Amino acid sequence: MVLKDFTIPFIGLKEGKHQFDYQIDNTFFELFDFDEFNNAAVNVVLDFHKKTTMLELSFKATGTVNVNCDVTNEPYEQPIEGKLDLIVKFGHEYNDENEEILIVPHGEYEINVAQYIYEMIVLAVPSKRIHPGIADGTLQSEILEKLEELQPGTEKKETEEEIDPRWNTLKKLLTDK
Repeated sequence: MVLKDFTIPFIGLKEGKHQFDYQIDNTFFELFDFDEFNNAAVNVVLDFHKKTTMLELSFKATGTVNVNCDVTNEPYEQPIEGKLDLIVKFGHEYNDENEEILIVPHGEYEINVAQYIYEMIVLAVPSKRIHPGIADGTLQSEILEKLEELQPGTEKKETEEEIDPRWNTLKKLLTDK
C-alpha cells in the first residue's frame, strides 16, 4: 500500500456522486510512522460529489483497531467509528488552514485523501483506552490484581485485639477524669 493509492484524479470524473472504498490496515499507518495500533481493520467509504465549482467529500470509517489498555497494558480490539466532511474549493494558492475547507490551486487535477483518512481514524480512538474486561470484571490480569491489592482504603481494619496494649493505658487517662 502506498500513498498514491489514495490519490483521486478528479479531472477525469463526471460531475455527480462517486464512491471510493478503502480497506485500512497497519501498513497504512506505517506510511505515517504511526505505531500505536497493534493491528487495524477499518473500512473507509468516501462519498465524492463533484460539482462545477467545488468537490464535496464525506468520509465514513467503521472497524476496529487493536490497542493496549492504558490501565493493564493488555491488548484488546477497540471498535471505532469516524466521520469527516470536507469541501474542496479552487483558489489562487493551496490553503488547508480551515479543517473543513481545503483550497487547491486552479489547474489542480487530483487530490490525495490519505492524510484525511489517517486523521479521522486516529481521532476516532478514545483518548483513554480501557479494556472492556475491566468494566465487566471478566479480565484476569496480574497487573489488575496488583492494582486492586495496592488500592487505598482496602487495608484490613485493626481490631481491638491487634491494638498495642500500651494504647489502652493511654485511653484510660482520657476516661479517668
